[in-house]
Amino acid sequence: MSANPTGPAPLRGENITLSYEKRQIAENLSLEIADGSFTAIIGPNACGKSTLLRALTGLLSPVAGQVILEGKDIASLAPRQIAQRLGLLPQTATAPEGITVAELVARGRYVHQRLLRQWSSEDRKAVDEALRLTNATDLADRRVEHLSGGQRQRVWIAMVLAQETPLILLDEPTTYLDIAHQMDVLDLLHELNMAGRTIVAVLHDLNHAARYASHIIAMRAGEVIAAGAPSEVITGPIVSQVFGLDTEVMADPVTGNPMVIPHDRRVRTST
Repeated sequence: MSANPTGPAPLRGENITLSYEKRQIAENLSLEIADGSFTAIIGPNACGKSTLLRALTGLLSPVAGQVILEGKDIASLAPRQIAQRLGLLPQTATAPEGITVAELVARGRYVHQRLLRQWSSEDRKAVDEALRLTNATDLADRRVEHLSGGQRQRVWIAMVLAQETPLILLDEPTTYLDIAHQMDVLDLLHELNMAGRTIVAVLHDLNHAARYASHIIAMRAGEVIAAGAPSEVITGPIVSQVFGLDTEVMADPVTGNPMVIPHDRRVRTST
């Protein structure tokens, strides 16, 4: 379902140790995000997924090890340099009260502006294209707080798209959305990936990860338990190890990718 990864990994972690609020979250993590891939990070709650995403974007400095962005230690790059290379949609994004959709999306262009280069036709073009790609053009004049959850999420993605970065990282982009809006967001990410963007998303739904991602990183308790193609990671033994859940894994009748069906814990085998 995703574009074929090509070229060296534009983003990777090398033996990184992460701590948050004086608590160690992960130790000696190493991973690569392949160029052109759609990578899904999966794992149980509080296993370190969001912390890892913060480290990969430079928002959290590793206690040890390095995050390498396009061949350079991310710690050596200025925030503007990072923002010109990767866009981040955090789990809980908030907009100022009264801001319109067009104004919010336009904030994605700030990283391209300088003292002598203010708003330009290129900026307008990028905002219009971001709104078009997310089917949000008709929302441009509406206030963000008046939008539904699904509309709001599309608008936040539009703001990230307006940055025009080759990498896009999203923390649980489908949380709190109904199933139709979940599919809308994932279909959009798939289209962006097929158009050449490298996508990294923290996802909770294993079947969504297996259907949309070309590469999956499975975490538990701050460790990478498995990484690879969906067929290599979404297996009964690995799902059991990561989530402590007994499942049946079979072929998705739509895509042929792995599909996870949990065992019914209410059913007990009589003896």
